[in-house]
Amino acid sequence: MSQILKVISPIDGSIYYESNMHTQKDIDTALASATNAQNEWKKRSISERKEYLNKFLEAFESNKEKISKELTQQMGRPISYSPFEVSGTIERARGMIDLAETSLTDVLVEEKEGFNRYIKRVPLGIVFVVPAWNYPFLIAVNSIIPALLAGNAVILRHSAQTPLVAERFAEAFEKAGLPEGLFQYLHLSHADTANVIKDQRIGFVAFTGSVKGGYEIQKVAAQRFIGVGLELGGKDPAYVRADADVNFAIENLVDGAFFNSGQSCCGIERIYVHESVYDQFVEGFVELTKKYKLGNPLDAETTMGPVAKRSGADLVRQHIEQAISKGARAMIDESLFPMSKKDTNYLAPQVLIDVDHSMDVMYEESFGPVVGIMKVSNDEEALKLMNDSPYGLTASIWTEDENEAIKIGDNVNTGTWFMNRCDYLDPQLAWVGVKDSGRGCSLSKVGFEHLTRPKSYHLKVKH
Repeated sequence: MSQILKVISPIDGSIYYESNMHTQKDIDTALASATNAQNEWKKRSISERKEYLNKFLEAFESNKEKISKELTQQMGRPISYSPFEVSGTIERARGMIDLAETSLTDVLVEEKEGFNRYIKRVPLGIVFVVPAWNYPFLIAVNSIIPALLAGNAVILRHSAQTPLVAERFAEAFEKAGLPEGLFQYLHLSHADTANVIKDQRIGFVAFTGSVKGGYEIQKVAAQRFIGVGLELGGKDPAYVRADADVNFAIENLVDGAFFNSGQSCCGIERIYVHESVYDQFVEGFVELTKKYKLGNPLDAETTMGPVAKRSGADLVRQHIEQAISKGARAMIDESLFPMSKKDTNYLAPQVLIDVDHSMDVMYEESFGPVVGIMKVSNDEEALKLMNDSPYGLTASIWTEDENEAIKIGDNVNTGTWFMNRCDYLDPQLAWVGVKDSGRGCSLSKVGFEHLTRPKSYHLKVKH
């Protein structure tokens, strides 16, 4: 008997979606179908693959309204923002489609008389994609589109919080006429997810989620010699220098901290501000934060929805309470946000000052609408604090001096270094984490290398 998958909407705690989970028989059928489809797909040219994927984007975009509403129901993002995930997914996919020709062509080596030598980029077979729920389309598309462009088949196991995302991907691929079996989804338990990874037909695993989940995926995958991409947690810092455009930094960092109710692996979770602009920054940051409207995300006026999971809301509350018990000051009066109540998913945004790194809110991932702001006296102190973290996904600096930004960035242990920007993925640039933020790479030309393997051709030519 199959298990039942239930999606509990964070809006009101009701069951939004139910489905039977797939069984081992379904897994075997899907893998067999994917293997057969991939054997033919790898023979097609890159330009042919691109045609199918462009048709997929047309089909996906035509369903934008339905996708947006479902996204809000499943994870609680305000309905006024949900359509941007659809348009962002399309933009990112097109960026990777544009990179395909130059990223997947043969690598030529120095000419040698009597020989023809080159390196082909060969697909891995079946790519198993296991993305997170917080940006469910954007995270999944990072692997799905380049995997298909590279000649692989894809099986998607989406989060139990956002299973309809997988179904909408499948509908759009079917409408685009993608060969049957080439893209499939499976709603799976953790045990069955492990069974898929163990299967010899899987060539690569792309996982996005918690550090704990990443370790579990790695343990299972270690039983085989396959590649694993792990995009895990973050505790991303920002440093506001003395020469920063303070108002510009405030506007962007408030959004970077609280968009999606702070549920972003690359969202801003800790801010270091030079003492000369600290008071101005904190005052402006707090006032702008107070302008959020916390409420039902189906209301067009709502700008902050509930946290997707009750456990996530409880963790944020714990971080806030612990910080206050250690001397931090909360700058936001929760009564300004009447919807914010304990034992619910609705949580007011919070700004903490007088914080330090003995507090979880400045060291452990909070993944919710809270940020700590700490005063620093110089670049060296800011650099030391930014690196004092088990994570290393992104970090940002707010300054008018590009040379100093590069100089400081060269010493920050992070996968991406921003100047005057944050919480953004550029498909032209490699998306990569260090330390507990994961390993491997997606996006950019470099990302394609993780979805193929090199195969050398060494041909002696007889005359």
